[in-house]
Amino acid sequence: MARDERVTLLEVHLALTDEQFHSLKFLLEGQIPAGLLHPASRPELCRILLQRFPGNSLHVTARILRQLGRLDLIQRFQLPQEEQIPEETLWEPSGDTSKDRGDPTSGCHPGAIPAPPANPRRLTEKDLMQIAQRLGKEWQEVGILHLGLERSRLEQIQEENPGNPVLWNFEMLREWRRRERQEATVSRLRSCLEHARLDPGILDFLQSLQGD
Repeated sequence: MARDERVTLLEVHLALTDEQFHSLKFLLEGQIPAGLLHPASRPELCRILLQRFPGNSLHVTARILRQLGRLDLIQRFQLPQEEQIPEETLWEPSGDTSKDRGDPTSGCHPGAIPAPPANPRRLTEKDLMQIAQRLGKEWQEVGILHLGLERSRLEQIQEENPGNPVLWNFEMLREWRRRERQEATVSRLRSCLEHARLDPGILDFLQSLQGD
């Protein structure tokens, strides 16, 4: 394991903002157990990457930096360019590669490990309000069955906002976003709602956000 690889990896991680560092860890889920990722500091994540992807840690990091829009770091640290990255080796950690990497609908309930989304864009309050306006009267069913929220919390939201169904929907979505934190992305919510009894326009709207 080359010392230069470890040093470069740490310098890249230190150059990320806290939010980007959390997004980096989120995008690694499915390749590295969440129990290792979530508490990892920047030096610890470097060690994990070097162990899991020997010789390929910079390739893996470069791919995620592209998703985060940090092309400047790829250039600054002279990381591998897209054409240099062997596709079949990027997401094959050392050790057992037969482990299930999760399906796209995982992560709608606490503790699940999702597959990395194509677009890590987090949902804004404006997004949530636009979705809330499209949700129908089955909001509690959506919250309990598809977002993994407690019925008691949904009843509390209803009591706090009497006679305003749009605010019920909005606060329910905010509650989900608070729980998911950095993982409250457009693609995550779309996966959660994919099998719910909803106006198809909601999924179309989320699809349009993924293309932003």
